[in-house]
Amino acid sequence: MNYRFTSDWFSGNEKTWKELVDEIKPARYLEIGSYEGRSASFMSRSCNHHEDFHLYCIDTWEGGVEHNKDYMSNIEENFNYNMSLAAAEAANRIHLTKMKEYSNKALLRLHSQNIEKLDFIYIDGSHQAPDVLRDAVLAFDLLRVGGIMIFDDYLWFMESRGHQDLVNSPKIAVDSFINCYIRKLHVIRGPLYQMYIQKLSE
Repeated sequence: MNYRFTSDWFSGNEKTWKELVDEIKPARYLEIGSYEGRSASFMSRSCNHHEDFHLYCIDTWEGGVEHNKDYMSNIEENFNYNMSLAAAEAANRIHLTKMKEYSNKALLRLHSQNIEKLDFIYIDGSHQAPDVLRDAVLAFDLLRVGGIMIFDDYLWFMESRGHQDLVNSPKIAVDSFINCYIRKLHVIRGPLYQMYIQKLSE
């Protein structure tokens, strides 16, 4: 398949993701920050353990502070194209819900719809600590017990080394979330560039 990807921040994680997918066999997946759909298309192709696979992709496609906003319309077009290819390539039925809005609004809407609990959640939206923390808290309540949540860019900073602003990084938010929810989760792997947790209780 001729996917349209202009960047690759994901393929290095595929082996770990595939191991988790094969272990928990997710049928319902949500990601915050879809960009061109590389992670979503991977999940669409890999999650073939059930007849139907549901995925929720949340993104404004406006870009964050680190993106060149002039290119974001092309990025969304690539997402649409890539997800159509992934659905055609998948062995099962793919049910995509594209939510083009800010993550807090999208997550609250999913709460209000009382959707079935999710098996797998990927948080890779805003890299600003307050946004990451809010996404984590709202998304965790949508995750089933035993489900997996992954935080991307755990060690990312917007500024150069020696000039980092902690608020311009996911790390302080992820650390705060894990510390507050430590009795409800287990850290599977970390601290690496991605942080992996499993939900233990509501």
